[in-house]
Amino acid sequence: MSVKDYIRTIPDFPAPGIMFRDVTTLFGDPRGFRMAVDQLLLPWAGVRIDKVVGLEARGFILGGAVAHQLSAGFVPMRKKGKLPGRTLEQAYKLEYGTAVLEVHDDAIRPGEKVLLVDDLLATGGTAEAGLALIERLGGGAVGCAFVIDLPDLGGRALLETAGHRVHALCAFAGH
Repeated sequence: MSVKDYIRTIPDFPAPGIMFRDVTTLFGDPRGFRMAVDQLLLPWAGVRIDKVVGLEARGFILGGAVAHQLSAGFVPMRKKGKLPGRTLEQAYKLEYGTAVLEVHDDAIRPGEKVLLVDDLLATGGTAEAGLALIERLGGGAVGCAFVIDLPDLGGRALLETAGHRVHALCAFAGH
C-alpha cells in the first residue's frame, strides 16, 4: 500500500464540487502514519535540521512526529490570536479573503535550519506565509514537506519558483 491508499476522499466538503482529502484516516492507521512520517523524512536524510515548523492544525501532528524522528525542535505556526507570547504575524491570501499566521518571536534563532511540514499543498499561500516568517526570524528553510499536493492549484509551482525545495508524498488532481 502507498500513503495515498490511506487517505479518504469526501465529496462536496466543505462546499459543493470540492473533493476533500481527509488525512485523519492516514493518521489513525499505525502503518499508514508511520509510512507517512518516514517518507516525509527521506529527502532530508543527512541534512542539518534544527527546527521543524508545523502549520496549523494537521501540520502539528505531522511536524511533531517528524521533529521527534529528526531530534529537532518543533515550532507551531498558528492562526492569529492563538499563541500566548509575543508573536510575528504574516498575512496571506485564501481562496476568498485573507488570513494571518503567527509564530512566537523567539521560536527560531538566526541561522537555524528549518523544515516546514503540513498535510496539504494547495495554492501555497499558507506555506508561503510560513516560509516568510521563518526568514523574518533569521532561519533558513531547507525545504517543505507535504503529504498531499494538489498540483492543479499551483502551490508547488509557486514555492519552487521562489527557490524552495518541495517534497510531497502523493498528488490528487482537481481541488
